[in-house]
Amino acid sequence: MEEYAKGLDKRTKEYKELQEKIAKKKEESVESVADVIEAVAKKTGLDKVAEVVADVAGKEDCGCEERKLRVKKNPRLSFFIAECPTEEDFNWLKDFFAVNGRVRVTKQEQKELVRIYNYVFKAKKRTSSCSSCVKGVMKRLKRMINA
Repeated sequence: MEEYAKGLDKRTKEYKELQEKIAKKKEESVESVADVIEAVAKKTGLDKVAEVVADVAGKEDCGCEERKLRVKKNPRLSFFIAECPTEEDFNWLKDFFAVNGRVRVTKQEQKELVRIYNYVFKAKKRTSSCSSCVKGVMKRLKRMINA
């Protein structure tokens, strides 16, 4: 559609209407990370689980809307995450970071961290023996998980 528009005279009504359609289509297709997370939660039933847990805990709200707004307002997430992690990857990362005071990372854990990092951030990182490189990958993934 955009290629076709390039060949049209910019002064014509057809060109202007086509540009409006293109802009509308782009606007509709853009989703924030928060919207994607919400869709995954609904699709997997996690939203219902969160409501039940909130009820059991005696809270009125599970906090999903508040978290969604925090994610939408976080410029780091909106500009740097290319893909949302899969549910399996997200759970693996939560379990990985749940270990307090993590000092060492096994080769297998590092491979998994780098694989998830490359998928989420569309990067081409490799496993490394450089501790600061590994810490950088871990820090960025942890920030994404805690957002």
